[in-house]
Amino acid sequence: LEEAYGELESLNREMRAQRHDFMNHLQVVYSLIEMNEPGEAMAYMDKIYGDMQRVSRMLRTACPAVNALIQAKLVEARERGAELKLSIAAKWDDELMPAWEICRVLANLIDNALDAACAAEHPEGVLPTVELVLGEDLRSWFFSVRNNGPAISEKARERIFEPGFTTKATGQGMGLYIVSQTVAGMGGRITVESHDGDTVFSGFVPRKRLQLSNSTESYEQKSKNGDENNDKC
Repeated sequence: LEEAYGELESLNREMRAQRHDFMNHLQVVYSLIEMNEPGEAMAYMDKIYGDMQRVSRMLRTACPAVNALIQAKLVEARERGAELKLSIAAKWDDELMPAWEICRVLANLIDNALDAACAAEHPEGVLPTVELVLGEDLRSWFFSVRNNGPAISEKARERIFEPGFTTKATGQGMGLYIVSQTVAGMGGRITVESHDGDTVFSGFVPRKRLQLSNSTESYEQKSKNGDENNDKC
């Protein structure tokens, strides 16, 4: 696993370097247009277009393992006759959020969403669809996985993150429990909303973790010191 992850990191660095090189290609095309050589510009663009598309499809985040997972799930969705839509606007490169933990969360959520979407009956022309959203703001990393499968009952939603609980005939009921425990372990939270044809699991992980154990002074000691200072005043 360590060797495979190292290879993924190497591939990710190479793709990011290639993307940087494309800026130089754009300058060449711009210069050709300025020189009134539209034919040469088109020929040059044709040569690099394929490479640009391959990098764009594979380079999703700054985390090689997450990129590999997304690529694998895109293939799986296509093989199952479903569509995996992506909306990614985040690096997801937090050192406090290990790659295998991220993949554990996303893989379970996407698998469950694909199962739900593919098991449902859809109108003609409507594909089983899963949408993955990865984002970030100044305070947290956030994610959501949506599917157009059947609604999860309110009674089931109350227990859906419990170990061993499942609505599947052959399921073990551990996937969503693992997800909730993993997210909680990183200081985050996950929730679910469900209506017929629209179920979404949403969660977040804070950028900074509170590490009370590293504090050099306990709360009680601080309170005691504060009281002594008040007495002196």
